[in-house]
Amino acid sequence: MDEGLGEIQPQIGKQVVLKHLAALNEFKSPGPDQLHPRVLKELAEVISEPLANIFESSWRTGEVPADWRRANVVPIFKKGKKNYPNSLTSILGKILEKIIKEVVCEHLETNAVIANSQHRFTKNKSCQNNLISFFVRVSSWVSAGNAMDSLYLDFSKAFDKVPHGKQTSKMWARQTTDRWIRNWLSKRTQRVLTNASSSSWKEVTSGVPQGSVLGLVLFNIFINYLDEGLEGMIIKFADDTKLEGIANTSEDRSRIQNNLNILERWTEIKKMKFNRDKCKILHFCSRNEMQRYRMWETWLDSSTCECEKDLGVLMDKLSTNQQCDAVAKKANRILACINSV
Repeated sequence: MDEGLGEIQPQIGKQVVLKHLAALNEFKSPGPDQLHPRVLKELAEVISEPLANIFESSWRTGEVPADWRRANVVPIFKKGKKNYPNSLTSILGKILEKIIKEVVCEHLETNAVIANSQHRFTKNKSCQNNLISFFVRVSSWVSAGNAMDSLYLDFSKAFDKVPHGKQTSKMWARQTTDRWIRNWLSKRTQRVLTNASSSSWKEVTSGVPQGSVLGLVLFNIFINYLDEGLEGMIIKFADDTKLEGIANTSEDRSRIQNNLNILERWTEIKKMKFNRDKCKILHFCSRNEMQRYRMWETWLDSSTCECEKDLGVLMDKLSTNQQCDAVAKKANRILACINSV
């Protein structure tokens, strides 16, 4: 298949825009342009046609209004720390993003662009699919008497560091959408709002655009090319990556090391970085040679107690004992709280 995705033609018409306006949540906050969703929803019949013309012109010319490339970063409590920031972008900009995203995702699925190794932001590829795929493959290898090594690789702030220029270098060749995506990613700015105060606007040149609809799809395509040139198995869940391989012989283990070298070179070319202190090795099979692998000058550590947390599930030599114990303890604590009431 050609490196580009081919020409993508979003259907931008009055009825499409009207559908998106009617689906707006009127209780959401407006973006930097201060256009409130309730106003947009109530005026949907009146503004849908002129908006469709504006959207069509934006896509055709590749010019994205500055307001659609701005984000207000607002501290809104979700979970964890109460100062966790939330990003608000233009509602109209997000409607056009949704329209373009629909045809992009359809094109990716129809042409099987995304590799089978990717298990997030992809239809029918969930966290459970990732874990089951990994568990079944490792179980079959070990049951056949093979030693097997799995390297858990951790990107350092992947969603913040992915460079905007690299997200369009290969996937949007020779098409109208290329101009729109490049313009949408260029000169993006954001500011922080807190109470009645706001910071000055600052340009953002890397990372998945906060508050965007299209950003995660672009990241999915960007990380898709991580597989190129590998001789071994790799499985991804967004930026969480596992490199796997049979490790019976020195040649097998050298192959795993070579694949790790390829991944390391990929991060350098793409201006990404592995957090080497968090990258771990999990060895399977009792006759495993417990090979150590390195990222250039850094030797990776084996997981302590031969256990690694994989997408929230404790992987312990293909045993579920530790995971079951952890879940049971948590359930008992909740039950104790209920009984004390």
